[in-house]
Amino acid sequence: MRRKKSKPSGKGAPLWLVTYSDLVTLILVFFILLFAMSQVDIQKFEALSKSLKERQIFDFYPSAIPLEPSSDQTIEGEEEDGGKDKEQELPIKGDRLDQLLAEINGYIQETGLKDVVVATRTERGIVLVLPEQIIFESGAAEILDNAVPFLERVSSLLIKIPNVVKVEGHTDNRPIHNAKYPSNWELSSARASSVIRYFIDIHHMAPERFIATGYSDTRPVAPNDGPENWEKNRRVEIVIMDPAYDDKEDGN
Repeated sequence: MRRKKSKPSGKGAPLWLVTYSDLVTLILVFFILLFAMSQVDIQKFEALSKSLKERQIFDFYPSAIPLEPSSDQTIEGEEEDGGKDKEQELPIKGDRLDQLLAEINGYIQETGLKDVVVATRTERGIVLVLPEQIIFESGAAEILDNAVPFLERVSSLLIKIPNVVKVEGHTDNRPIHNAKYPSNWELSSARASSVIRYFIDIHHMAPERFIATGYSDTRPVAPNDGPENWEKNRRVEIVIMDPAYDDKEDGN
């Protein structure tokens, strides 16, 4: 006796609906994955960016999209470091110049130069007076080897601060005339330039920080009436400028 095939039960979802549900589920998973991949860890990304930039990669291939930190996120130490950098970029003045002067005078005393090199605080800033005999030969503008240790010490101080530095050359009133220096104007200017070139060439300081001026014999500190006073007038002055001082006040 043949059995009749049973008809499918009407219970359950239709086959097309099951297939449609699977498709919708896959699409949902796809968009969830896209959303998950779009969430970048800002701290990790900035750490990677900094690491690559230190290797000069981003200097040649900058990103077309600037990175902006979110408003609700603060990277620990960033604000403090930024504040310190800004503070270091500002020229020192007032009490900090006085502290620097004390440090310079301490070194002068330690090295036995207190009777030769003079460091004072004026309205212009800190003025270091270097007599000719410790830095140049008579009638020359090449720095002596004996002057290098002192200039090294001055350099170590100037590197720490961004103040403008003015170097002034001075001579006595006795005329000089040779193939290299036709007058005291050229000699005094060459001496100021030699000191500045030392700071720039040896210690790679920014050239725009420096001003070279040759005054010849126009600003003596003693009457030009004999060997002792001539020696006082032949000098180089290194002025660490106070930013509050207007250099136009005295015609400099």
